[in-house]
Amino acid sequence: MEAILNQHVLVLNRLWQAVNICSARRAVTLLYQGHAQVVENTEGAFQTLNFDQWSDVSRQYHGDDVVTTITFKMRVPKVILLLFFDRLPKKEIKFTRHNIFERDNHTCQYCGGKFDRKDMNLDHVVPRDRGGATTWENIVCSCIECNSRKANRTPAEAGMRLMRKPVRPKWRPLLQMHFARRGEDSWKHFLDFSYWHVELTD
Repeated sequence: MEAILNQHVLVLNRLWQAVNICSARRAVTLLYQGHAQVVENTEGAFQTLNFDQWSDVSRQYHGDDVVTTITFKMRVPKVILLLFFDRLPKKEIKFTRHNIFERDNHTCQYCGGKFDRKDMNLDHVVPRDRGGATTWENIVCSCIECNSRKANRTPAEAGMRLMRKPVRPKWRPLLQMHFARRGEDSWKHFLDFSYWHVELTD
């Protein structure tokens, strides 16, 4: 039961934007208190169900991910919608090697090739000894070949061009999610995967 209650549930604000993940325990509590509803995909159409409606639906469910008490049996929801919250929380992203690779999608910002991390470097667009800072706006992923070709020059001097200007990414609470888990398929519709090309996981 404890493992079931610790399962991850995707949380949407009332504008249907993904804002967080919570435990199944927390999700069921929010449902019971009337602060959230379950989002269910039925044949491609999304509907929301309150606590009583979800309890009724759960009676016909025979999977293992079920919370059972004396008074009700409830399937663990995969996605819930907050009824009274419409904001996106703000937070700084840590400036780490891992996060730079994630921001750039493991792609060389000069040739556009996608590589394993072991085959990539982090490049100062403006070299350090030319006054280039170690910041979000001056660090990009580079394959070893492009890094060697650029050497201690600016891209213009090396006759190279950046795929896109490096920027400080904006934070979303989904940064710490790992998608190799069971809830992934039911979450995909609500996640803007294009932002992985410019924003980071942690």
